Amino acid sequence: MTAPLRVGLAGLGTVGAGVVALLEANAGLIERRADRAIVVTAVSARDRGRDRGVDLSRAAWVDDATQLSARDDVDVVVEMIGGSDGPALVLARATLERGKAFVTANKAMLAHHGLDLAALAEAKGVALKYEAAVAGGIPVIKALRDGAAANRILRVYGILNGTCNYILTRMEAEDLSFTAVLADAQAKGFAEADPSFDVDGIDAAHKLSILAGIAFGARIDFASVAVQGIRAVAAVDLAHAATLGFRIKLVALAEEIDGTLFQRVHPCLVPLAHPLAHVDGALNAVVAEGDFAGRLFFSGAGAGAGPTASAVVADLIDVARGEVGPAFAMPTARLAALGVADAAAATGRCYLRLTVVDRPGVLAELTATLRDAGVSIESLIQRSPAAGGGNSETTGAADVYVVMVTHAVRQSAVAAALARMATSASVTAPPVMMHILDYG
Repeated sequence: MTAPLRVGLAGLGTVGAGVVALLEANAGLIERRADRAIVVTAVSARDRGRDRGVDLSRAAWVDDATQLSARDDVDVVVEMIGGSDGPALVLARATLERGKAFVTANKAMLAHHGLDLAALAEAKGVALKYEAAVAGGIPVIKALRDGAAANRILRVYGILNGTCNYILTRMEAEDLSFTAVLADAQAKGFAEADPSFDVDGIDAAHKLSILAGIAFGARIDFASVAVQGIRAVAAVDLAHAATLGFRIKLVALAEEIDGTLFQRVHPCLVPLAHPLAHVDGALNAVVAEGDFAGRLFFSGAGAGAGPTASAVVADLIDVARGEVGPAFAMPTARLAALGVADAAAATGRCYLRLTVVDRPGVLAELTATLRDAGVSIESLIQRSPAAGGGNSETTGAADVYVVMVTHAVRQSAVAAALARMATSASVTAPPVMMHILDYG
């Protein structure tokens, strides 16, 4: 009988404990699928005495997680520490240097150091696996790297942060402000005490840069992702979007354009006919468009103990089977160093929300500014805050909202128009612009 695969587990939070629970609950099934048992032989975490609801009595305890990589009773290390640098990165390098497989859910570390770690894994002939780093339990990494390997991917995009999607869903359903929903989500443990990585789009940008690398055979370039979070989205925007036939989602989008890489995380108006419009709550979804496969749509839980542990153990099964392939779909030496696409040159429709003084001539001033910038208007709504849906926290008593949808236009033209509007005495709050997702 083949010897068990022996796992060293660093980090025993919700997901780490979930990995232990899953390996125990489905031990027989996992052994049949892996053709060998998978057992946790050593663990490391900050609090040795904490009750995590799982049996750790058969695993050795290691105070310094880095020591897991050097143990003779560990074949593969699973990292659940988190953080782009520090102990997680030290552990990753030490494990791979010793010729042992490494499994992680750490998207920040991969976004910043994934290429170096992949090159080290290749040099040592061992596996670097990270299915749980993007979209939790959705097997999108395997799907892009293996299932769609014969396709040229035209674009990849989706909802990659469950916290933002949860907040937007509740804002829309309950007509609440961003601030109110965020505070409630923090009180219930759905959002971190410091939610910046989530609500400002950084978490989604980490994941997008990884997906883009796989989809386009490119070197990961997190630094070039244009990022905007959801803090500026108001209940009135959600109400107006619904009137116009859209829902607002934080969409991460990557596309290869003439040898350059376009990457953006931004609130978008998604048409109701698109499947992304119906991904609610904390769910994630990824869309990949292949030249032969067509649209591939993946949806499911993007976080949580069960879904994330499922992805981690799936990687362990691959390791147990001896599957060692390039981490990013091809050897690192073959990954393209794509240039950065000019975001200002991108074209598309936009949603604009302007808060203006309620007096004659203001609308003519706004439309003239757009005309002079070369921006044409597809539709326009003018309403008082009371009639516009949502609360009035973004307006004064004598202000009104003007909401516009443009025709497809260069983003530089929209930016020029908004910059001029922002200096107008008629505009009483910073203009809000969101892109419209026009992929049918």
